[in-house]
Amino acid sequence: MALVQGLPAGVEVDPAFINRELWRRQQGYGRGGRMRIETDTAHILTGVRHGRTIGSPIAMQIANADWKNWSEKLPVETGDAEKHQPVKSPRPGHADLAGALKYNFPDARYVLERASARESTARVACGALAKLLLKPLGIEVASHVIRTGTASLSPAVLDAPGLWEKVFALRNKQEVLLACVDEASEQEMKAQVDIALRTGDTVGGVFEVIAHGVPPGIGTYANWDERLDGQLAGAVMSLQAVKAVEIGRGVTAAESMGSTVHDAIGYADATDAEKFTRFTRDHNNAGGIEGGISNGEDIVVRGYLKPISTLRRPLASVNFADREPVKAAYERSDVCVLPAAGVAAESMVALAIAKLVLEKFGGDSLLELRRNFDGYREQIRNF
Repeated sequence: MALVQGLPAGVEVDPAFINRELWRRQQGYGRGGRMRIETDTAHILTGVRHGRTIGSPIAMQIANADWKNWSEKLPVETGDAEKHQPVKSPRPGHADLAGALKYNFPDARYVLERASARESTARVACGALAKLLLKPLGIEVASHVIRTGTASLSPAVLDAPGLWEKVFALRNKQEVLLACVDEASEQEMKAQVDIALRTGDTVGGVFEVIAHGVPPGIGTYANWDERLDGQLAGAVMSLQAVKAVEIGRGVTAAESMGSTVHDAIGYADATDAEKFTRFTRDHNNAGGIEGGISNGEDIVVRGYLKPISTLRRPLASVNFADREPVKAAYERSDVCVLPAAGVAAESMVALAIAKLVLEKFGGDSLLELRRNFDGYREQIRNF
């Protein structure tokens, strides 16, 4: 079940779009056997009538097709102990051991089932609703993969004009390999996944989420917990396997001189119809955020994804029962999940931005929200 509260009335809801987003979460080169079991579909139960939100909470149900394979092994009742499948040796890098210690479980089965990234399915469904709210305001969110293992998208491609259009086009592709905007780089990334497949290993990398069309003024410098960058970092970091988050060129900025990092400001006499203000930037190293506030440029958030914790060639572990050294347990797993992680991160970025947009502009209906939004847009265009 997924529940979204706070959406104004009048937002057009397209179930096909939500299901398309759920499909995207399941794609990518290196996915495991679970993706052949599930065909995720969101069934909207409340909050939408005649194709539009009505201002009440929206409840969605997404079936877990794999549950029928586990209903006797993990029953609500006491059940048959012989059918239970305990995880006797925790996997390094997963929540197995820490969770078993925290909740006093004799094995890691309950931990790994709840800690699984399967939970991100609900986030993607909720994020799809956030995207549908933002779209009438001209705000879109999309992602792409910029590194897999040691194979990276070249800086020349990242800095070239038209990157947003290429990234947004990936959302409509029918065949997803590694969600890279450059074909040659994608083949190099694929080779990294192939190495992991051959050796029983897993591979991580970096995905980039871009929010396009966000006006200046979202977030604040006044309160630490309301900063846009802080909320985005927390939202993306909350995803399974994400170990670091970068805003703009934050990592390279840390090793650079200020004169090469900060985005110089200019002013254009003519009004660009796509821009919110006539103030211009020569670059977007800040990733669209300065002082915790959006500045009108594309918001750029990168997630650094560690390799998946379950390996077909397991690492060393310890048996829960006798504390003897053994190999870690093996559960059905993926080899690479970068494109899927990017989709989940899109959802978290969309949810974070939608929350702040609603806080700033308010409105019980989409009509009221757009009126407030358009009035603010006119205000800053004439600044």
